[in-house]
Amino acid sequence: MKVEEVRPQEAYGLTYEAAGVSIDAGEELVRRIKPLVRKTFSERVLTDIGGFGGLFDARFPDMKFPVLVSSTDGVGTKIKVAIEANKHDTVGQDLVNHCVNDILVCGARPLFFLDYFACGKLHVEVGESVISGFVKASQENGCALIGGETAEMPGMYAEDDYDLAGTIVGVVDRDRMFRRENVVAGDVLIGLPSTGLHTNGYSLARRALLERYPLDSKPAVLNGGTVADALLKVHRSYLDPISKLLERFEPGKDIHALSHITGGGIVGNTSRVLSDELELDINWNAWKRPAIFSLIQEAGMVPEEDMRRTFNLGIGLILLVPSSTSEAVEDALKNIGEKPVRIGHVVRK
Repeated sequence: MKVEEVRPQEAYGLTYEAAGVSIDAGEELVRRIKPLVRKTFSERVLTDIGGFGGLFDARFPDMKFPVLVSSTDGVGTKIKVAIEANKHDTVGQDLVNHCVNDILVCGARPLFFLDYFACGKLHVEVGESVISGFVKASQENGCALIGGETAEMPGMYAEDDYDLAGTIVGVVDRDRMFRRENVVAGDVLIGLPSTGLHTNGYSLARRALLERYPLDSKPAVLNGGTVADALLKVHRSYLDPISKLLERFEPGKDIHALSHITGGGIVGNTSRVLSDELELDINWNAWKRPAIFSLIQEAGMVPEEDMRRTFNLGIGLILLVPSSTSEAVEDALKNIGEKPVRIGHVVRK
């Protein structure tokens, strides 16, 4: 039998590094973020980062019937604004807060979050900045960041591009869930302000604005702020005000449902918590839109219908409340520093 000669190591020219993936950069990023991520841990987190899976204590002795609630999302082309503005510490916050709000409207509080960070070339400082945003928002929401994945994918993404996705898991007692069956004609729609676009509509916003206004420009309507500042305002979490409300008001009885206003706008999202025989009567003049929306509409000559279907227009969360408790709910929100707006009603078709 002929034995093939084994070629020496130096005879091979291609390495993983030469193919565009740096294991060293990945290890350096993990080294940097470990102390940050540990700040989000509670006694219920049973593993450190770096394992094959995150472990979380799933005992809920204070609940009669705990229900796990999960959601996965991204931040869309808002990331392009972050890349072009070279500001990466807010999009991670956006992602966590978006996911928190999505399970909040089911009545759930967050337990833990996992992230996915994919890039064309791993720039450690950029990755660290993005993940610091995950950490900040996780701490603010009382949520553990128990795992994630960093993927360097040359050829899939341009060298400086990256993308994000996140998964959140929360819990709610079944008796305290918000259900669409509770919503009835006559319910009042109480809106809570957004901080801007949040994480939706950026493909339209970028197309409308950036051909006319550079990111560092300061249109008069923005009162001294730049276009980048307005577009990168952090998607706010509504966990704190809603949690305070639920200390006093019963979900399903005093507050019938919640709606997180994301892609699809006020009508598209709030209709998801209505039965088929109900619809919304919105007073679109009940609140003043943040200036960034007027700038987008003017710069791109965007039809009003598209504005309503694409953006939150300044209302980030809606409470659907029976008329009998609507004033008390509004007063309670004002007492904790919120600025609620009565924007309409639920009506029969």
